[in-house]
Amino acid sequence: MITNLVSKIMDVVTGGWLWWWDGTSIESKVVRLIFTMFIMVLVICWCKLVSNSCRKWELPQPPGPRGLPLVGNLPFLEADLQRYFTKLAQVYGPILKIRMGNKICVVLSSPSLVKEVLRDHDAIFAYRDPPIAGMAVTYGGLDIAWSPHGPMWRMLRKVLVGEMLSNTNLEACYGLRQQEVLQKMKDLYTKIGTPVNIGQEVFLMTSNVILSMLWGGTLHGKVRSSVGSEFQQVVGEIVELLGKPNVSDIFPVLARFDLQRIEHRAKELLSWLDKIFNSVIEQKQKKDEAASKTTYQQNKNKDFLQVLLELKEQQDAKTPLTILQLKGLFMDIVVGGTDTTSATLEWAIAEMMQRPVLMKKAQAELEEVVGMNNMVEDSHLSRLHFLDAVVKETLRLHPALPLLVPHRSSKSCTIGGYTVPKGASVFFNVWAMQRDPALWENPLAFHPERFLGDDKKCDYKGNDFHFLPFGSGRRICAGIPLAERMLKYVLASLLHSFEWRLPEGSKLDFAEKFGLVLKKATPVVAIPTPRLLNLDLYY
Repeated sequence: MITNLVSKIMDVVTGGWLWWWDGTSIESKVVRLIFTMFIMVLVICWCKLVSNSCRKWELPQPPGPRGLPLVGNLPFLEADLQRYFTKLAQVYGPILKIRMGNKICVVLSSPSLVKEVLRDHDAIFAYRDPPIAGMAVTYGGLDIAWSPHGPMWRMLRKVLVGEMLSNTNLEACYGLRQQEVLQKMKDLYTKIGTPVNIGQEVFLMTSNVILSMLWGGTLHGKVRSSVGSEFQQVVGEIVELLGKPNVSDIFPVLARFDLQRIEHRAKELLSWLDKIFNSVIEQKQKKDEAASKTTYQQNKNKDFLQVLLELKEQQDAKTPLTILQLKGLFMDIVVGGTDTTSATLEWAIAEMMQRPVLMKKAQAELEEVVGMNNMVEDSHLSRLHFLDAVVKETLRLHPALPLLVPHRSSKSCTIGGYTVPKGASVFFNVWAMQRDPALWENPLAFHPERFLGDDKKCDYKGNDFHFLPFGSGRRICAGIPLAERMLKYVLASLLHSFEWRLPEGSKLDFAEKFGLVLKKATPVVAIPTPRLLNLDLYY
């Protein structure tokens, strides 16, 4: 019997695949079944052997705290995420992994590791993992911040950086910026001797400047105060939603239910801003093109919307700029430019009020460069070296985006001797790196002088990985030219036009409120006193 069985097996092996069709006896069918199972076992064992061999060659993923099934490390996250990540880095090292639900997140806290990601492997990590709120408020990701890396993103970035925020256009709309800043100085003069909320005043001024540059309109008129307050609330809430943990982001299978109503609220806020966008676009389109050009030649105040509409008519059909993309760019500038700028300026004023010697030093520089009978002009900014150092030191100690905007890996990649898997979200803890005593002398002290002497050593271009307030690589913040001018111009105007002191009995609180944008937990309330010799400048 055994001899016959072996003979049958040999016949099957030597007979090739014809054995499936030959023979009809039960014995033949049994032989076929045994042989098939034998081959399957061999294939499975071989695949497992190859898989184990490959794993031996693949580097492990970064270390990190153990999480719970399904939810990962979510129950253990702390409110101040940048501080929590800093504590974890002290245990697990400058590259670590945590799980948020099923999502793998890698946190980097070392300049050399950040350089590997944003310089050496920039193309792999040039993608985003957009939150649902981000997609909702940008017309489905039709903007620079959340759109995937590709032709559309390159076109939008070229439009924003090369056209809207070029030196030529920023100079062309200087008159619009100047008008709004001077108006705010006049408004503050009416409040001398009374406490004012600096953060709120700076936000209104910043938003008016940005809206004026966008389409030549601001929040003026009888309803200026109420509309301005609502505008601040809308933009502030959008930023809050962008940084708020969302169950739908962590567990995509639940996204359709919108359990926290974040997507619903984001769409409501978009609707409010969209009405404003549509209104100004329609008004601008109705204007006669020749009349617009004449106005520009006379006033040299060319707003961004005019630039975009002209570009839309002249552009190549291969990369069309749609109205929705235009509004997506507006959203990037409005949301990205107002909250971050006002938060940074409030930190700067607070730090200088805490150290009056520094404020006097900045004001002495302003007296020398600007003079006590003049308001600050754009042409003065390049000579205000100490003020520039104050802005940089503020961004070092209080980066507007403490973890930047997370990147996503498009394929598995080796970073720092570990495997960062495909699809992982990568956070950059610039808050920790810019306070690292191994990288900065006396890092917790507000010391602007550390930035004096070599302006190119720590610029905003992302070349020095110790100092990355705006990120680095191809997804570096596109609004740096505008942010740099706005921060210096507004801060210089506030310090040159007024003295600032705290109300009697009050103290400054430097507690942080974590979010996508790092803000002060307690607003700065201060009393302005005019400094300029010519009081007519305030009227």
